[in-house]
Amino acid sequence: MDINTLNTLYALLQKSARDSWKASIEALANELRPYFVFDNMAVFIVDPKTKTSEVAYARALGRGKTAEADAAWGDRIAAEVIVRGEAIIQIPKIKADAQTDRLRLSHLLGLPLRLENEISGAVVFIRFGGPAYNEEHVATAALVAMWLALLFERRNWHDTAKQLQDVQRRIRLQDDFLATISHELRTPLGFIKGYSTTLLRQDTSWDENTQREFLTIIDEEADRLTQLIDDLLESARLQSNTLPMKFQPLRLDGLIRDATLRLKQRHPSLLVSLDFGTVPPIHADSVHLGRVIENLFSNAVKYAPGSPLEVTLRQTGDKLLFRLTDHGPGIPEKHLPMIFERFYRVPSDSNASAGTGLGLYICRQIILAHHGKIWAESKLKQGTTFLVELSIRPPG
Repeated sequence: MDINTLNTLYALLQKSARDSWKASIEALANELRPYFVFDNMAVFIVDPKTKTSEVAYARALGRGKTAEADAAWGDRIAAEVIVRGEAIIQIPKIKADAQTDRLRLSHLLGLPLRLENEISGAVVFIRFGGPAYNEEHVATAALVAMWLALLFERRNWHDTAKQLQDVQRRIRLQDDFLATISHELRTPLGFIKGYSTTLLRQDTSWDENTQREFLTIIDEEADRLTQLIDDLLESARLQSNTLPMKFQPLRLDGLIRDATLRLKQRHPSLLVSLDFGTVPPIHADSVHLGRVIENLFSNAVKYAPGSPLEVTLRQTGDKLLFRLTDHGPGIPEKHLPMIFERFYRVPSDSNASAGTGLGLYICRQIILAHHGKIWAESKLKQGTTFLVELSIRPPG
């Protein structure tokens, strides 16, 4: 191999290593042929669990584009290379003549992908009709095989690091969740215990209005505690797919109007505009779908206090699209992909409680059980829109 070819190949390997592994191999396959002619190229990777090899990349660049898979990709020679751990050259078993189909004259070169005496796969080059591989070709192919082994090792490390980050993130979420749950449980319990102990004191008497005030607080905190426990149980059932759904014909516009009336009773000064098109009924669980709407309303009031709310409902093809928009502080873009995950809470500088990280998770699981979609769009300081898409057709 002359120095110019070696320098060109080195530059090519450096350039392609900056891309994703598929794009890197694609660039290599396209740019390598002027220096090392081949018609087809296939990369086989050994699955560490099953110990079987599978094609990770295959590209037909020349005369083998229409050849059968066994002839085109060299499955057998790849398996032999992986077992023996050495380069193998296979030449055609028939002699060429004027009538011989060139695709039957396959010259195969297989090399192992090796790192620290461990075989991770094989690369196979195929030439139809020749020429035969010489020492320079084998040396070039060996350099490519070494680079491919490093490339897939880098991919494995990248995947492992990504999985580790995901595990660490989930552990952090669960730790945060446990801390939040401890706080959320202690707060209503503290109120209930404090006010009930006060009412039971023998050395003090309370007038009727004060007693009613204390009992009202106890009642509200008991409801809050019950809701928290219900959320925990429902999220667990949704995660394990054991929460029963009762699907029946339902007017979604009516369900939204009912939820809006309840919201207005709790927040009389809140401005809510409803804009409904003519929509048909859907098949849904009214209780659980109503909970989704209630939860989205509660989130809007909680995280965009004082903001007017805009609700629209439209039919688009065979879908209904529900939109709830507020004009609050918005959600940072980096948090949007994760807000529907269990235990995830968007950090907030406001005095509003960050919640338990269960509400939107429950919403998503309920919508998924309805074969629908839920997502959010947001711009900082402009507001947030939650969108729910449901099918008009009965779930099949």
